[in-house]
Formats: sequence, C-alpha cells, structure tokens
Amino acid sequence: MGDINTERSGRILRVELNRPAKKNALTAAMYTRLADIFNDAAKDEETRVVVWHGAGDAFCAGNDAGDFLKNPPGPGESPQTRLMDAFIRFEKPIVVAVRGAAVGAGTTMLTHCDVVYAGEGAKFQLPFINLALVPEFGSSYSLPARIGHLRAAELFLLGEPFAAARAAELGLVTRVVPDEHLFATAMETANKLAAKPGGALRASKRLLKRGFIDQIKEAIKLEMREFSERVRSDDAKEAFTAFLEKRPPRFADAPVTSATGA
Repeated sequence: MGDINTERSGRILRVELNRPAKKNALTAAMYTRLADIFNDAAKDEETRVVVWHGAGDAFCAGNDAGDFLKNPPGPGESPQTRLMDAFIRFEKPIVVAVRGAAVGAGTTMLTHCDVVYAGEGAKFQLPFINLALVPEFGSSYSLPARIGHLRAAELFLLGEPFAAARAAELGLVTRVVPDEHLFATAMETANKLAAKPGGALRASKRLLKRGFIDQIKEAIKLEMREFSERVRSDDAKEAFTAFLEKRPPRFADAPVTSATGA
C-alpha cells in the first residue's frame, strides 16, 4: 500500500489518495504519480472512467507543508504542472467522492473533474491568500467563469472555509449526498458512464472542454509564473513557518500610498 492506490474493476479505474494520517496532503512525488496514473489511464483502452477518492476522513488537504517547502514549484516543468498537463489532455470522465477536507489543490483539482459528489460533512477552502500565494490549476480562470467574479473573489481573497451545501450552491460540486452513501453513489454513476459507448464518451468530453481549454492553459502558465515568485517571497516564508509552528503569521506592513497613488 503506497501513498496512492489504484485498482481497476472492469472498465473503472479507482484512484485512492492514501495518506489518511496527513489528511491525504500531496507531496511532489504524489503529484508525479498522479500524473503518471492519469496519463496511463488515458492510453488504456480498457479504462472508460476514473473514480477518485481519499482514504480516511479527508479527500485532500492540499500540499504537504514540509515537503512543499523542500520542493517549491518553480517556473517551467514541475510535479504540479505535470499533473495539470495530464488533466488537460484527459478525455475520459473523472468521478470524485469528496469526504471531509478538500483544501487548496484538494478543491482546485476538482475543477478538472466531471462529476463531483460531496459528503454532507465535506469542507472546502481556497487558502492561498493566507499563505501569501495565488490560485493554481487554472482556477483563476475556471472559477470566475463558472461562478462569477464576485463569488470567486470572495473564495480566493478571503480564503475562508465553506461547507458542502455552499459548494453545491456555487456549482463547485454536482450534488451533496449523505457521507455513508458517498462512495456507493460515485461508483453507481461510474458504472453508468462505463456502460456508454467509449468513443462518444471521450468525444463528448472533448467538445465540452473545447470552448475554454486554451484559456485554462494560459491561466496555468500565468499562475505558475506568479506562484513560483510568490512562494519564494518573505511573506510566504513567514506564512509557512507560522503554519508549521501553529501560530498566526506576522506579515510585513503593506506600503501606504496617498490618495493620488504617489
């Protein structure tokens, strides 16, 4: 049993994040492994649908802070961009069962999925601003496009957690279901999708993505450029140090400007 487990049953590939003690927080190695899994599934003629979930009581708590500080993404290719590229190219349906925490990448990765069920106890958060960072996975484009600028700004600029019911209201998840029925609901939908004609299934998803794929690619490029700069800033270093030390961050005062901007 590794940090990520896979199992194929018929035409369905099950992918499980398996670091329950760390709430399935992602390491650089896990990003790379996930990219390989999705790239392999894309080429596997026997796989029609992917079901993605987390072990234990969380889906994904975002980046593992300790590993992230050792392996911050830089400009150009990184484990994170490898996974982003895999998502962009993936033409088969991804069904997700979100239980518990879905934080940072645990939420933004969902924007690349097709059917997302959230358990009633699921909690979402986009806390990038609290870590002196910026959005990623193309979410700076995809979320405003999906839910509007004002709602997206509230999620990104405040960085506060929100419940499953709010995620459904915003259109970030397909449906909220009782926690005890979450995985069964995801598998039921996956079985329905797996029974559809494979060529038409892939073509339909390809057409659904066609209208915004170029904008997502451009957003990812701009985000990663800004992200790689922000993650090396003094504010980010302070934010991560404070997180690991379990204390409030002490950010440098913002510069004060006059009414004329001088």
